[in-house]
Amino acid sequence: MRYEIKGTPLPVAICYLEAGEKMITEKGSMSWMSPNMEMETNAGGFGKALGRMFSGESMFRNTYSPKGGNGMIAFASSFPGSIVPFEIEPGKELIVQKSGFLASESTVELSVHIQKKLGAGFFGGEGFIMQKLSGHGVAFVEFDGAVMEYDLAAGQSIVLDTGYLAAMEATCNMEIQQVAGLKNKLLGGEGFFNTVVTGPGKVYIQTMPINKVAGAITPYIPTSSN
Repeated sequence: MRYEIKGTPLPVAICYLEAGEKMITEKGSMSWMSPNMEMETNAGGFGKALGRMFSGESMFRNTYSPKGGNGMIAFASSFPGSIVPFEIEPGKELIVQKSGFLASESTVELSVHIQKKLGAGFFGGEGFIMQKLSGHGVAFVEFDGAVMEYDLAAGQSIVLDTGYLAAMEATCNMEIQQVAGLKNKLLGGEGFFNTVVTGPGKVYIQTMPINKVAGAITPYIPTSSN
């Protein structure tokens, strides 16, 4: 499969498929395609479908493949930000935020990743349930805003505010750390908890989490009066 990523700040991944190649995506992610692309909707088994539902995705997925020659299909971002391609292979699995998965080759497996520590899910902002990409092939992941990448050594950590963790390699660990001091919690404006990611592995940070954007514009949205 050949692909190109175009456009800012609303990018699109345009994929060019040859005969026999297939792409999978969640419901509603296709933006445009050549007329010879055919779609097949399936759940891929009840267990996998249930897992996708809990990870924030649709229970069903669509498989696209070209018929009678090469084909083209495009997957556009749903929010101003970035689309990043990842080469998934055994030993290089990726953990991503809920709804971060955009599309991939059909040889990539999308499953549920449950945080080992409950606090990481309830207070970390990234969610108790995330997504895991395994298998092998190219996967496209959506990020809110620009992407900053850090390669953490074994035992090296980075502290993130809620919502900024977009993805991390499966070799990384994530836990929650309380902000020190009651005054800092109540008056610091940074909330009660931070997310701590520890290596080894790469961590991907997004610069414009959608929850931060929502919080910033909420005071300016007119409310109806009775």
